[in-house]
Amino acid sequence: MFAALARLVVRYPVQVVLVWLLLVLLAIPAARLAPQNLAANASDVKNSEAQRVLQILNEAFALPSVDRTVLVSESNLPEHDPRFRQAYNQLMARIQTLEGVLRLHRYDAPSPLQQKSADGRITATLLDTRLENGEAVIEALRREARAAQTPETRFYVTGATAVTKDFLHLLEADVKRSELMALPLTGGVLLLAFGALVAAGLPLLVGVVAITTGLAGLFFLTLLGEVSSFALSVITMLSLGAGIDYALLMVNRFREELAAGRTAQAAAAITTQTAGRTVASSGLVVAIAMGAMLVPDLTFIRSMGVGGVMAIILTVLASITLLPAILALLGERVNAPRRWAFKPTSSGKASPFWGRWAGTVMQRPWMWSFGVTGLLLALAWPATQMKLGYTGAFGLGPHVESRKGLELIRQLELGGALDAFEVLLDLGEEGFTPQNRARWRALEQRISAWPEVRLVVSPFLAGRLEGQGGFAELVGLTNQYISQDRRYLRLTVIPRDALQAPSIPDWYTRLKQEAQGVGFQRVLLGGAPVGSMEFTQALVGAMPAAIGTVFVATFLLLAVAFRSLVIPLKSILMNTLTVGAAYGLITLVFQEGFAAGLVGAPTDVGGIDSSLPILMFAVIFGLSMDYEIFLLSRVQEAHLAGLDTPQAVRFALERTAGVISSAALIMIIVFSAFVVGQVVANKTIGLGLALAVFLDATLVRLVLVPAVLVLAGRWNWWLPEPLRRVMPKVRLEP
Repeated sequence: MFAALARLVVRYPVQVVLVWLLLVLLAIPAARLAPQNLAANASDVKNSEAQRVLQILNEAFALPSVDRTVLVSESNLPEHDPRFRQAYNQLMARIQTLEGVLRLHRYDAPSPLQQKSADGRITATLLDTRLENGEAVIEALRREARAAQTPETRFYVTGATAVTKDFLHLLEADVKRSELMALPLTGGVLLLAFGALVAAGLPLLVGVVAITTGLAGLFFLTLLGEVSSFALSVITMLSLGAGIDYALLMVNRFREELAAGRTAQAAAAITTQTAGRTVASSGLVVAIAMGAMLVPDLTFIRSMGVGGVMAIILTVLASITLLPAILALLGERVNAPRRWAFKPTSSGKASPFWGRWAGTVMQRPWMWSFGVTGLLLALAWPATQMKLGYTGAFGLGPHVESRKGLELIRQLELGGALDAFEVLLDLGEEGFTPQNRARWRALEQRISAWPEVRLVVSPFLAGRLEGQGGFAELVGLTNQYISQDRRYLRLTVIPRDALQAPSIPDWYTRLKQEAQGVGFQRVLLGGAPVGSMEFTQALVGAMPAAIGTVFVATFLLLAVAFRSLVIPLKSILMNTLTVGAAYGLITLVFQEGFAAGLVGAPTDVGGIDSSLPILMFAVIFGLSMDYEIFLLSRVQEAHLAGLDTPQAVRFALERTAGVISSAALIMIIVFSAFVVGQVVANKTIGLGLALAVFLDATLVRLVLVPAVLVLAGRWNWWLPEPLRRVMPKVRLEP
């Protein structure tokens, strides 16, 4: 297969380049449209309790799907100042005419909710808005709020849809900023690695082509269904990082073949058959790892898996077709001009430095093995305390409008207005009776007594409204809280403060227990907190199957590639150590707040976004296996040439350690660029992946793997005779 591919790209290099050029030109418009079609990090779980509650509210109560939005003002003027009153009243008058605004709960209307601070400088107006076209409503609200601002008074719009809008906008901005930061820094590393401007530019070219085509594919994916906003970061990271990695390996091998005296066409053909085969195998492993996200029955997560697999396939195709064609056309010009040579990584020839390093490790393999394993396990330990959930506004920077608005309403003890629980009491065939009414009131009183509850909304609330309690208010609340068929009763529980994800399961359990304690046996809980909790539980529940599937598929692939049962087992264990260490470090920083200030992360997030562990596992495991295959393919090559294990390990390290180090440094630059931004999830992904690559390329690939290979000796290639007879013969190097 690769021999035929090599002949094709060498015989028709101009045509191959033109096909890719046309593909990229066609992809650019779609790639630019992709970010605006993405959905934020929240998802509905099929047949979940929260979905059932929403369905009952729509059908049995005939209530429209609404979004709770809060307009917050922060003023240097006292509440009674006529300038503030004028600005506020004019804004309210304009807002009430906006399409999509259903109801205003004015701060100055009688209400048990405290909607202004004691000095009147912070006020909050709660709005019910239509969920459909929610982003358009938020944009209209913000437009009016900006127009009403004065030097003394600022208005902020916050709420679930506002957070989503800010999240998507900042995510796109963070990705663009990361690309602009990473590309020039990566170019500098490549210039040092290759010592030639042309050679250094080729991996960047492949990376840009991979990103453009990957984002175009992402756009077409959004036309088929909801696609996670994180898919943008995943495709950018994978396409740029893996594209440069693979191109680095290919260009390095091409220059090695040129140095051996081969023609440009012959060198390109051999590069495709050798390094190209390794790239394809590595890409297959990364695709398998990304396939972990196809296991959970969640469209939102699966979209990231499909996007990741698509991105890595396009990256591999560009690396093994476009790049060899360009190399065949360039020939010796790939080395022009030679000026900034950096000896340890300038070619794939044997490096005395890495040869000496291999000897140092192999002299005391037990010490290195236990030392590195112990360190990685210690780094992984904090992950045992990882708390998962949807981070919402806590996942944005402190100066983002929706986050700033949340901070202000928390001072009014209104933060929980955005995290209300819907409690539905199913009366069944019994219906609404005096006894059930008494139980309903008892439940309302018991939950209202909780110190962490700000308010329980029900028809019983009407009688406690200051200056109200009239018939109209009572009828309005009754229609909203008793279903039309009188089968369901409803309570809306508003916490005193915004809820952090780890606390939601406790709220859920206690609310159920309270309802059952007064005699209601059929209780349904819904609302945003329950929906996010169910999403997290679905992800966590699917992770063992997802990880197990990747382990099995990777084991089988490596067993066939290396004709060994020991090497794939060792590889999986080593990569798992890397993933665990990365998990532990992000838990320390983003959950516990350790050194959070160094990366500009807030210290009050309280947990890790529930989408990140499976996403990080897929990317880290796949990319770590890249480096494993880079190294082991050369170890296998030396082993098949008759060298013993220490000699084979030294041979492989001398020829791949420089490439792995350069590739890892580039990956670290690409991932670290994502740390600079205002989306905490992006910071988490970027820092976690950068640290994982650093640990993998230094401690694991250059220390632990060589030490364990030497300890295993001839057992590295153990394969039972029955399997040896039936297993297909596939080699990464011809």
